[in-house]
Amino acid sequence: METKSPQRWAIDLTLLLSARDGDDRFPVKVKSLARDYSHQVFPDDPITMVKGGDLAGFEGGLYKHPSGRSEWGIIYNSAITSPGRINFTLAHELGHYLVHRNLERDKFECGPEDMVKWDSSYGLIEHEANEFAASLLMPRNDFARQLSPKSKPTFDELGACADRYGVSLSAATLRWLQFSERRTLFVVSRDGYVLWARSSPKALRSGAYIKTANVPPVELPIGSLAAQPHKLESGKGKAEHDAFVWLREPCLEETFVSERYDKTYTLLHLGPAPSWSGPESENEEDSFDRMTSRTPGSSWLG
Repeated sequence: METKSPQRWAIDLTLLLSARDGDDRFPVKVKSLARDYSHQVFPDDPITMVKGGDLAGFEGGLYKHPSGRSEWGIIYNSAITSPGRINFTLAHELGHYLVHRNLERDKFECGPEDMVKWDSSYGLIEHEANEFAASLLMPRNDFARQLSPKSKPTFDELGACADRYGVSLSAATLRWLQFSERRTLFVVSRDGYVLWARSSPKALRSGAYIKTANVPPVELPIGSLAAQPHKLESGKGKAEHDAFVWLREPCLEETFVSERYDKTYTLLHLGPAPSWSGPESENEEDSFDRMTSRTPGSSWLG
């Protein structure tokens, strides 16, 4: 069986879809792609079923045929109502099929918590499936044409990308963070507490992060817009903050309240890195700790 990285599989499929469908190929139709491509590339071991089902506690799963036949099925939790979450879940399971089915397992059942356990071999394969899904659904070159890596995007602009790629707002924001050349944080909260936060690579290298793993619940800063929804207009708002409101440096906060998902989304745009920050101020263990500082429930899925 051919061995490729998640990124290589995603690139191969991106080239195939671009040649076949051109600019009209977004959002990627993962249901038909999974069946058609698997029959083409692995005709003796294809995906023959993609459907919704009762998967209590799981977002989705990849299953070998129960009779032992060399066939696979992808099932997503039919309780999920967001098309973007469903599309990402399907792409995630397709990633397991292409990258991981040679691990001698007859099923992969994936809940949101599995996507943050980078400190074990099982968590690693979930991360790889996420990387495949993000790269397939939101190719970097196309995304960068929609939003420059140097840009300071609004949630409206990120939402337009989410619509283009058929993913959730969270997924589009996380994808932009991956290649952003800005120092930006993405914070997701509910009921006055931070659920999880993610920093762009440039922000992380300068020590700008919010840790939520293995610590007591993190309250939203009292002076933040996220903690004062009454100051928002139609659930949206922006504010310039001095140092020590969110972080120990000034920032521009943009906050959006999603009533549909009962979550508050916040972008924190920072300026150039302060002179006291930099890679030399952090050791390798601390860097890894910050890279994994998301709590169960945080994921690409939104």
